[in-house]
Amino acid sequence: MESYLSNYFRCPDHAIQIVSEHHLSRESGYFIFGNAATLFGRKSGTPVAETATSSMHNAALEVVLNDGKVRLPFDLNEVLENSYKEAYAEQWRNGAMSVLSIPYYLVRPLLPVAARRHLQKVYLRGWDKLTFPRWPVDCSVDNLLEQILAFALKATEAREIPFIWFWPDGYKGCALMTHDVETEMGRAFCRTLMDIDDSFGVKASFQVIPEERYVVSPDFLDEIRRRGHEVAVHDLNHDGHLYKSKNQFVERVAKINDYGKKYRTDGFRAGVLYRKQVWYDQLDFAYDMSVPNVAHLDPQRGGCCTVMPYFIGDILEIPVTTIQDYTLFNILGDYSTKIWREQTRIIYEKSGLMSFIVHPDYVIKHHERVVYEELLHHIVDLSEQKSVWLSTPSQVNEWWRKRAQMKLVPGAGGWKIDNCSDPRARIAYARLEGNRVVYEIKPSVPSQRAENTEHLLQVKTGSV
Repeated sequence: MESYLSNYFRCPDHAIQIVSEHHLSRESGYFIFGNAATLFGRKSGTPVAETATSSMHNAALEVVLNDGKVRLPFDLNEVLENSYKEAYAEQWRNGAMSVLSIPYYLVRPLLPVAARRHLQKVYLRGWDKLTFPRWPVDCSVDNLLEQILAFALKATEAREIPFIWFWPDGYKGCALMTHDVETEMGRAFCRTLMDIDDSFGVKASFQVIPEERYVVSPDFLDEIRRRGHEVAVHDLNHDGHLYKSKNQFVERVAKINDYGKKYRTDGFRAGVLYRKQVWYDQLDFAYDMSVPNVAHLDPQRGGCCTVMPYFIGDILEIPVTTIQDYTLFNILGDYSTKIWREQTRIIYEKSGLMSFIVHPDYVIKHHERVVYEELLHHIVDLSEQKSVWLSTPSQVNEWWRKRAQMKLVPGAGGWKIDNCSDPRARIAYARLEGNRVVYEIKPSVPSQRAENTEHLLQVKTGSV
């Protein structure tokens, strides 16, 4: 199995040589790496912290560069997996539901939105005091890997390290829209929502609930696809009990998998973004969309701390990297795009994935719909002015799987991409510019696109 580092950058073999200390602490805990990465795991040397606080030790100070290698005081794969699978989120490590969530979901169907909003605000009280993951976007994984890239450049004294760029055609980032259809009213609004999306040239994925909530007819699904949008399975019945126990999960997932085949979709998202990644081997889907980047305002706290897709076994995780519309409107009482804009700014600086959840159920009213249309304006502006790829979950899944099979190998005229099944792939070069990692993307040559992609050539990341 390839390392998470290799899957992230797709650089040549041995371009980044990592050596990890063998004598790691028995217990896992928190530490920082550089200025902007909070990590959880075991390490050698200075002790780890029990909680994520400002007094955590900086493990970057313990890195040793020797003979072209980067010696880390921790196991890189272990630390990355702890973030991807949210191993630090102790409340959810055993897969049990919150004690409070069980009675809540029993009465939830009877509660008006105002009552649900009040109970959710009480439950989420103090969210803004949480220091980790970092609100409104946590890029700990991305910052860690960038800093290791910088160490590798210093260790080898290389001018640059080539790698396969994250997105096709040299796009500087990616944006995708998803719609979780929760109620009969939301289902009835889907046609209007597709009209709105289409007016902006945005194609979305509609997550439909197979049982109990509303009728999922073949005509409904066919209309979504006929108009160029996508379909994914959204839980089984969205009652909040999918992860109540392992036995119940296995029983329900068998039905969910059948619905995936029936609906001809490779995508899944759990209700309420509940998740237990160590059980994902039961899912018969190519990609999942249930893991938030930072989950301070979700019932299940945690977050994967990356703005890039990543693999959990054979499943591609396409993380939710921005705030949900319901949370924005009903929990924060914010009817603007301010938070979305701040999140997309941070994600864009990391050349990452901007993924959105906007429910048809919560943008029916005029006020909310206007805010959503402002968000669509912003997304289109990012596409046109910042070279952000407007994509869909299935397209991201297809691209990321192709990219995972590509390798950089030396050729007669320099580096070339081996096993390249997609002509949109681009080679990029990572260089140090002071304390910043700078990415330069090589345009495809010869290509009619070369002239149009000159403005894509340089991408600067944050300080390392």
